[in-house]
Amino acid sequence: MEFRKFSPSDILKPYVKHYYIFKSDLNIEFEDTVFPSGDMEMIFNLGEGTWESAVNNQFLKTPPIELWGQITKPLSIKSKGRHTMLGVKFFTHSAAYFFNDSINVFNDQIIDLSAVIGSCIQTLHNQLFEAKTDEDKIALIENFLWQKLSANERRSFQINKVAHILASIKNVSPDNNFGHIASKHGITSRYLHKLIYQHTGLSPTSFNKINRFQFSLNLVAKNEQPLTTIAYHSGYFDQSHFIRDFKLFTGVTPSAYAESITPVNQLLQQ
Repeated sequence: MEFRKFSPSDILKPYVKHYYIFKSDLNIEFEDTVFPSGDMEMIFNLGEGTWESAVNNQFLKTPPIELWGQITKPLSIKSKGRHTMLGVKFFTHSAAYFFNDSINVFNDQIIDLSAVIGSCIQTLHNQLFEAKTDEDKIALIENFLWQKLSANERRSFQINKVAHILASIKNVSPDNNFGHIASKHGITSRYLHKLIYQHTGLSPTSFNKINRFQFSLNLVAKNEQPLTTIAYHSGYFDQSHFIRDFKLFTGVTPSAYAESITPVNQLLQQ
């Protein structure tokens, strides 16, 4: 099993958190759970294996070219066979630069990206199959994203505003006064909520909760501190509040998660 991260070029750094390539030669079946990350992803499946995700209490095969909307609750997945996956992980706000739709319509779904973008993404998928090296694959992805970014330039002003608002939310205390943040950015509280939800798929409160949860998840995975300390460093008022939120996003308590971490699960949360 191999997992490699790739940094974006300077021109795409404001939009792409990182690229990754996941390869597994283990011809086995397994189940796991994906947790909310606050970010959206594009994934190109280049191997012979298949993935399935839970939809309405049944597992359905995911498409060859996946668009992951905002995941706001635990999502069960299944894997079969050998895999090669190339993923693009966007920042919370930045997927909106590349799609014409409001981002919230993709929430808690794994969608066929060709149905959203069209045949150009299938052409890219075919080119990725033919590329000889991982670096060649990343170069193809970067060229595609840059073209999409240039075509949607007219949307930049609003999305840039969303980025600044999210930064403000992250830099204040957990008991955010969103009215104060809205006033700081010259908009109403109601418009702030609408703007963020439309361009990220998350409400300001959900964004804050997932951001705090992700910070605590890394500390729980390291298993180096007691839960009371992790709760404090993650910005929770008390341990019971921390455990309640953690279970909401994972389906298990922090202690149970720490005892059952799998290598695949750790890769999925990166």
